[in-house]
Amino acid sequence: MSSLAGSPTLTRMARWEPNALERLRAAALELFEERGYDRTTVGDIAARADLTERTFFRYFTDKREVLFSGSEELEKLIVSGVASAPKTMAPLEVVVEALAASSPVFEARRTHVRKRQALIAAHAELRERELIKSTRLTAALLASLRERCVPQATAALLAQTGTTLFHNAFERWIEDSKERDLAHHLQEALIALRLLTAETGTGKRRGKTSSKGGAKLSDRRRRDS
Repeated sequence: MSSLAGSPTLTRMARWEPNALERLRAAALELFEERGYDRTTVGDIAARADLTERTFFRYFTDKREVLFSGSEELEKLIVSGVASAPKTMAPLEVVVEALAASSPVFEARRTHVRKRQALIAAHAELRERELIKSTRLTAALLASLRERCVPQATAALLAQTGTTLFHNAFERWIEDSKERDLAHHLQEALIALRLLTAETGTGKRRGKTSSKGGAKLSDRRRRDS
């Protein structure tokens, strides 16, 4: 039995241990911080996680994808939130509530997410991948809103607005020294958007009033002359 325990077959099997995905994620983040993203290879990550490169490629296509794994599950969570929202809820509220459903996911990995975001900010190819993920989220929101019979143009605007609110709230969350959750910052971003649009609307109304006033003044001048 002792000879079997040391056999190459069982040694290879031991490398297919549970939790391989999390081990690879943790190992990659450690190495990216220690050596830099560009100087870290797939082999380095697999070795740090005590796994084979073959195991690595079962989960990821390349080292970049280690930082973006889980985005599909996040999309599904948000889309599910849109689908399950009450039919009487306003579409924008539906989008914000669905996005807020992701808050516990981020809270559980706050330190990891902050480190990950710092790496993304420092590398153009990672920022490009982040943009692709953002585009996919917008498309997923659009499709889920259309399923609620929201008109195409309105759904597109809401999906784009929702993605923008999400990114704004995410940046607030990353930088928040008080460590309030993402749901809190989504509501703050929504309030800021509503205030901004209200001010813009007021400015337009004032402009129209001023134009009318100017027209009346011109009429008086013509009459006086």
